Amino acid sequence: MPVTDSPQSPPLTGPAPQRRARADRAALRDRLVHPGLLLAGIVLVALNMRACLAAVSPMVAEVQRSLGLSATASGLITAVPVLFQGVGAPLTPRLVRRHGVERVVLGAVLLLAGGVLLRVLPTVAALYAGCVVIGVAISVLNVAMPSLIKREFPDRAAAMTGVYSTAMLVGATLAAAVSVPLERALGGGWRFSLGFWSVLALVAAVGWLPQLLRGRAGAAAGSPVAGAAPVVRVWRSVTAWQISVFMGISSLLVYSLVAWMPTILADHGMDRGTAGLVFAFSNLVQVAGAFAVPLLAGRMRRQRGLAVAMVTLNALGIAGLLVAPGAGAWAWVCALLLGVAQGGSLGLGLSFIVLRAGGSAVAAQLSGMTQTVGYLVAASGPVAAGALHQATGGWTVPLALMLLLCAVAAVAGFGAGRDRVLG
Repeated sequence: MPVTDSPQSPPLTGPAPQRRARADRAALRDRLVHPGLLLAGIVLVALNMRACLAAVSPMVAEVQRSLGLSATASGLITAVPVLFQGVGAPLTPRLVRRHGVERVVLGAVLLLAGGVLLRVLPTVAALYAGCVVIGVAISVLNVAMPSLIKREFPDRAAAMTGVYSTAMLVGATLAAAVSVPLERALGGGWRFSLGFWSVLALVAAVGWLPQLLRGRAGAAAGSPVAGAAPVVRVWRSVTAWQISVFMGISSLLVYSLVAWMPTILADHGMDRGTAGLVFAFSNLVQVAGAFAVPLLAGRMRRQRGLAVAMVTLNALGIAGLLVAPGAGAWAWVCALLLGVAQGGSLGLGLSFIVLRAGGSAVAAQLSGMTQTVGYLVAASGPVAAGALHQATGGWTVPLALMLLLCAVAAVAGFGAGRDRVLG
């Protein structure tokens, strides 16, 4: 009698098990590419994009003493990453087209974690090499993230830009606030405190892993993730240059006042502790501006008035520092105006990228240009302000020059706010 397979024991390699396996894989893929995981990944990455820079400010004096650095060499600890954010930005659109934005973001986050660890090794060369790596990693993220947001949230790009820019500022605020407590809690000096931020980067990398599956799924469906996207000559676009000038001057004002605002207040008679509180308040208010302004921008066809309003608030705050920097109540008003303007200008500049770009590939190219120009301009601000202060013996000339730059930013922002799409 021939032996037959039992009906209760179907073959493991038949069509039904294969279909079930494919269905299980599809179900897992659907869970991993859930929009909630994408949002969490964006927030985790954004939290890292300013945290490792802001964490340094409270530690600069200790780093200087530990390594025997001069004041100028200590200033380079913050200047070098900003400079290399501009230098590394032009390379990112090519990386995105070749490897896909998901892989590029993951690689940049891992590079950021490596740069943070390199920066705390016990040599001066490692310190500055880490600063270079951090700057390059952040430059890649600066360009890649707006492209990703434009692709994944085409109808809510401005609102998601608000979430993204807010997360960046929240990360910076938290890092500046907890660096000294971390040093005391970990007991390993400034190296353990600054090295801790590599952990946050690794957490972001783990949180980003599901997006690699999203990228593969998009490529399989024909989505323009890494394929041959049309190249738009953004460097020849008047609108692109207007966005770049607006972002560059806005960033210059932010970095200049981050470097010198407490000193300006203290030089005009304010207690240093109070000056630090005023500065911290201004940074805190930036979070509100970075969240609210992109939401407003997304509801408008034209953002010209919004751009001029942000520049006007910046100018009023700077004028207050110029006219009455030591007046207690007025200093707090200046901090409020500057905080809203600086956070709002950051959010609006990033919103311009996603609103003016006709697609994710164009957003990557436009972001590469604007970030290059913006951060190269911004890197000069703190150095130029310090040099002018030293040459003139006061803060009148640097602040007056900032007011003139506000006028240029207003003209550029008015043009960037036109209802026009590139590509």
